[in-house]
Amino acid sequence: MLGDLYLIQSIGIMIVAAAAAILLLRRLNTPTIVVYILVGLALTPLLGNLSTSRGGPAASPPEADAVEIIAEVGIALLLFLVGLELSLEKIRDVGKVAFYAGIGQVIFTAAGGFAIALLLNFNAMESIFLATALTFSSTVVVVKLLDQKREIHTLYGRIAVGIFLVQDLVVIVILTFLAGLGSPESASLGEMTWSVVRAFAGMGALLAFALLASRYLLPRPFEWAARSPQALFIWSLCWCFLFVVAAEWMGLSPEIGAFLAGMSLAQLGGSNDLRRRVHPLMNFFIAIFFVSLGVQMELQAAAAQWKAAVAFSLFVLIGNPLIFMWIIAKHGYSERVSFLTSVTVAQISEFSFIFAAVGLNAGLIDRSILSLIAVVGLVTIAVSAYMILYNHWLYERLRGGWLLGLFPQGSLDETGEDTPQLRGHIIVAGMNALGRRLAEALHARGETVLAIDTDGLKLEGLPCRTMAGNIDYLAALEDAGLAQAKLAVSALQIEDTNNLLAYRCKQLGVPVVIHAFDRSVTEALQRLRVDYLIDSKVRGVARLAHELKQAGVAAT
Repeated sequence: MLGDLYLIQSIGIMIVAAAAAILLLRRLNTPTIVVYILVGLALTPLLGNLSTSRGGPAASPPEADAVEIIAEVGIALLLFLVGLELSLEKIRDVGKVAFYAGIGQVIFTAAGGFAIALLLNFNAMESIFLATALTFSSTVVVVKLLDQKREIHTLYGRIAVGIFLVQDLVVIVILTFLAGLGSPESASLGEMTWSVVRAFAGMGALLAFALLASRYLLPRPFEWAARSPQALFIWSLCWCFLFVVAAEWMGLSPEIGAFLAGMSLAQLGGSNDLRRRVHPLMNFFIAIFFVSLGVQMELQAAAAQWKAAVAFSLFVLIGNPLIFMWIIAKHGYSERVSFLTSVTVAQISEFSFIFAAVGLNAGLIDRSILSLIAVVGLVTIAVSAYMILYNHWLYERLRGGWLLGLFPQGSLDETGEDTPQLRGHIIVAGMNALGRRLAEALHARGETVLAIDTDGLKLEGLPCRTMAGNIDYLAALEDAGLAQAKLAVSALQIEDTNNLLAYRCKQLGVPVVIHAFDRSVTEALQRLRVDYLIDSKVRGVARLAHELKQAGVAAT
């Protein structure tokens, strides 16, 4: 009971502090992950005894157990959501350059990081962990920023996502190796070798099952679940924790299972809608995980190694982009695409923190190395976020200079094959009988129509563009291009959803038509200054009276 109370108190303090910090720093466009780690550092005097027992004494207070539970659940869900971002379909056309850039950068950065660590007098094991932590880029940070800029579907955005897929698979291999390695000091060479082989066999079996399930097992059940937002949400979490349990049963880390579960769901047709539904949960657990990471940091130990932090940070911020620019340009891509892609990967990954935590658990490194990696993460994520937000401005300043001139010049750039940005289209939400009829009639008149419904089956057979999604979510409306639409129409019979759509359309200055399915909803819609109301019941009664008169059944 006492542990439960500490758990609730810990979560409450972390969330309130994180929310307050985000409100204070929102004008600076500070990346949320950086804010969360800073909040954790600030809370250390208050929650100093919340540092988990990793690397510490065997007996730990209830507070430590609370934070460890929070962190473990947070890591699993974070990796599940990272996997959800990695659809193979989206990167099919850039798979070759993504593979070579991802693998090439891993090799060059790992070698460079290892050499720097040895020069800074770290021992071999510490150098391996530091070099590996520097190697990977943050899927969560980059995807979120590219989404914010509406550039996730551009050529450079797709290449970046492809690189993350390659890097994340390499991380899974490394985590599998660590899971098989266990505690080296308590096992013989033969036992460790057998354990590593067994771990890779388990990971291979899980990966094969995940890919086969995404093709043959999951499509129909998830099409059915998509009809209910609650069912889809619960089913996706059930799938995630099923893989987590399977991974632990095979002796693997839960992170591996969660990532593979997310990656299998990312291959489904409705993965975009699923990602939008779990996005609030992602924000919650990202906050919990990174605040708890900040609480666990030993700032004094990291401050004592400030020279190493500066050296590693500069290597990631400058060395990584240069490596990527050379590899991507060698594959024939233009200077602009090479530069924009390279700038997106100038930070270390959330995997770096997880990797360091696993090493700490295994007794391979001490807490000072974890703290050093966290500081490098703070610096690189913060600086690279601004580099991504202002990447076009940076390119214009460096264009034609000697630095970019050092790299080969290709010609591959954005083409008409990229996903076009809808403009001047009509959005029709709700594919009931009325919605389908409206969508078909508008399409027949030559309008560009985007039909939206939560149930993918209701979209089948329509001649216009379609999108599975829930217009309650702002992200779904952004994906539908509401701000660029010439008209939005809702045929839904859900009062709150219709009111919310009307409010958002008025904010953006987009004309809106709402189905006033009952007289009780008309007054609220009129207060929202809806442009047009579809009063189907009144028109239906009038049409019925007209038909009866024509048939001579009713008096004129």
